[in-house]
Amino acid sequence: MRESELKKLIVEEFLAFVEDPRVERTRKHPLETILVIALLAVISGADGFVAIEDYATIKHDWLATFLDMSAGVPSHDTIGRVFAALNPNSLAQAFRRWTLAMTNASQEKLIAIDGKTLRRSFKHAGDCAFVHMVSAWSASNRVVLGQVKTEEKSNEITAIPDLLDLIDVNGALVTIDAAGTQTEIAAKIVEQGGDYLLAVKGNQGTLHRCIIEHFTGAGRDDSMFGVFETDERAHGRHEIRRAWVSHTVGAIETAERWSKLSSLVRVESTRTVKGKPTSVENRYFISSCVGLNAIDALASVRGHWSIENELHWVLDVAFREDDCRVRAGNAAANFSAVRQHALALLKQRTETKVGIKIRRLKAGWDNSFLLKVIGFNHA
Repeated sequence: MRESELKKLIVEEFLAFVEDPRVERTRKHPLETILVIALLAVISGADGFVAIEDYATIKHDWLATFLDMSAGVPSHDTIGRVFAALNPNSLAQAFRRWTLAMTNASQEKLIAIDGKTLRRSFKHAGDCAFVHMVSAWSASNRVVLGQVKTEEKSNEITAIPDLLDLIDVNGALVTIDAAGTQTEIAAKIVEQGGDYLLAVKGNQGTLHRCIIEHFTGAGRDDSMFGVFETDERAHGRHEIRRAWVSHTVGAIETAERWSKLSSLVRVESTRTVKGKPTSVENRYFISSCVGLNAIDALASVRGHWSIENELHWVLDVAFREDDCRVRAGNAAANFSAVRQHALALLKQRTETKVGIKIRRLKAGWDNSFLLKVIGFNHA
């Protein structure tokens, strides 16, 4: 495929529904030019607006073969203003369509919701108002389905319902850590046709105490519950995981407050790391999933952490997300969406076994590899 065909395909298929927030008389650079340059630059190693401008300056002649560069290279201030004004929901949805078009997407059976603080996103030294993003992650498709911004970690409770309004959870199991274990959130998931698997800790004191008593009280034994165990040894670590599931929820105090509550889950992890004492951790969950068995419960609990291992951790290590100071307006949310989309596209290049950081470097060195990353090959 020739580079000259790129603009038409990208704009018509993916960016057509991203609304330009600028008044027409101020539109010196086309919106698609700014967005495509930003994406290509981030894939190729850029971590901020200044770096994006430098990338466009160096790659100007090549970019001009498929983008409208008649107004020159957009400055980092121009790029920043556009990102601050863009509607983050429409940009994220455009990127999601792009990613799913490149994958053999399966139905989203497990959706993990979790928050992440951009730790250097404050304005001034000593400013505690970090930007906090809450994301929904498709564990099977390895794609961010949506995200919303909140200023403080405690506001995650109010952000999750907004996030649920942006995504389709019908037929999926939604996993959330204890911060999101709220009756209103559980009810919203059920209303939208999904099921929930919510972690229960001390913030739900009565429920937490009742579930612990249910699984460990006097006279209890494994024959009363569905049980499954895994035993893994790797890199000097030995870990045994056990899951117990009970469908006897009627005796749980406050059970009636939780929409369609059907299952209680206990997961015990016993870890032995060479040279360190053995540790035992017990975690508890509630679920609306009727007939949930111990095998699926344990897989779902472990699957939830793919949002940490495959998204948040990689964004920190390969994209230096925690070092990013982008903050103004919607810029943090939109730049986060660009990073997430860049990561999803880079993950598709499975023919190369190197890590994401090296793939970014390779994309910056080799235009033909970059074209493959974004889904277009030379004819």
